[in-house]
Amino acid sequence: MSGVRHTVPVDVHLIAVRDGEQGPEVLLSRRAGDVYASGLWHAPSGHVERETVVEAVVRETLEETGLVVDPGDVRAAVVVHHRPPGGGRERVGFFFEVRRWQGAPRVVEPDKCDAVQWFPIAALPEPMVAYCRAGLDAYRAGAPVALHFHAPDDPIAHDPRVGRLRLLHGPGAADPGPEPDVRDFAERAVGRVTAWTDVSWARESSRVWGVRGAAGGGWFVKVHQNERFHRREAAALRGWVPGLGGAGPRLVAADPELRAVVVTAVEGRSLHGMVLTGAQERAVFEAIGALAARIHASPLPETAYDPAPVGAYDRMGRHLDAARPLLEPGDEERVRSAVAAAQGCGPLAPVVTHGDLQLRNLLLGADGVVRFVDVERSELQPRVRDFVRILDRFDGREDLATAFFTGYGRPLSGAEEAHLVASAALDSVSGIAFGTRTGDPELVERGRRTLARLRAGSTWPFHRPQGAPR
Repeated sequence: MSGVRHTVPVDVHLIAVRDGEQGPEVLLSRRAGDVYASGLWHAPSGHVERETVVEAVVRETLEETGLVVDPGDVRAAVVVHHRPPGGGRERVGFFFEVRRWQGAPRVVEPDKCDAVQWFPIAALPEPMVAYCRAGLDAYRAGAPVALHFHAPDDPIAHDPRVGRLRLLHGPGAADPGPEPDVRDFAERAVGRVTAWTDVSWARESSRVWGVRGAAGGGWFVKVHQNERFHRREAAALRGWVPGLGGAGPRLVAADPELRAVVVTAVEGRSLHGMVLTGAQERAVFEAIGALAARIHASPLPETAYDPAPVGAYDRMGRHLDAARPLLEPGDEERVRSAVAAAQGCGPLAPVVTHGDLQLRNLLLGADGVVRFVDVERSELQPRVRDFVRILDRFDGREDLATAFFTGYGRPLSGAEEAHLVASAALDSVSGIAFGTRTGDPELVERGRRTLARLRAGSTWPFHRPQGAPR
């Protein structure tokens, strides 16, 4: 033994949880002013003084948010042993869950915080303090203890490419990594893996891990929910994605028996939940439009991803049958009318599509470049398929629609408009049914918003960008 006693600071973090429209939500504050990690989102927190950790979290909660918490309502969530970047001093953080309080959250210390806001715990904002994000990720995984030791040159902000979180589960708890054959597949591809971080979306069918290699480097391992998605993603990663010069992930290995792939990490942070200024949003949507144009200009493959793929309109009856009990009167007729109008315009030529072009699959790099991930739904389809899930972002934001189509290089034709409205209508009923069945409120709410616009008599794009044809 060295004879040197090891001491560390102790801090406390509040995980205030409420039920929201998109599932459980957590309260975060944005640090501001001359403080550590200014501009980053973080849970209300602070240092322990001459008090218990429970007394400390009650005090810090009141001082930072104005919420009054009864000590009896404080529940243990996770303990994180943390080392900051730059070789800073280690510390131990106690994260506590609280579901009852008095008062409404507000900014109490404007010199240290400029915003408090609720966020879906499955869609946390960026930029966020990596230490806090590690604690929340451990909490979601059900781990009682976690290690989060930064390398000296790591960023303070959370970066999905930097997987420093290690979960320590209790007796009998499930290992956060995949089954042994998937582990073996990944290690054959990248060498020995020292850390697995579950980065799946909060739905049963999503199975994705970030991995760190013993010699450094990071990758993602994905197990597809069915053979069709695996075939599509592997075909896209081998086919059109490399032609876009680093705009998407690179395929490292694929195993059709396991329906698994290993891919490289992509530069950037997810645009889902990112807080941007109006000018930044316009620049981002122009870049997304330009990226979509590059994808759609990719050479058509010699063979289709799927033999004789089923057309979207051929699935209308199935989608309506599944969603009918969840629809309002007249919704089914509006969907059928939109599809009939599109069919009356004739078919559109197929192009290479991403298949699921939405903000959670788009990353914004530090260089300002927008890149993409997740091409398991890529198919040869009309180009409007890739506009369906971006469309929702244009509601009330004509400037974003204009920016997007400026980047894309042209507006849509009248026939493309009609097909886009029909595709959005079908996507809405499909999302409502699927989201209700799988517990994904985000899909349900997006579908309801689309139907509400159709109910109001709105057409593409619900706020038409300047210069778009009628």
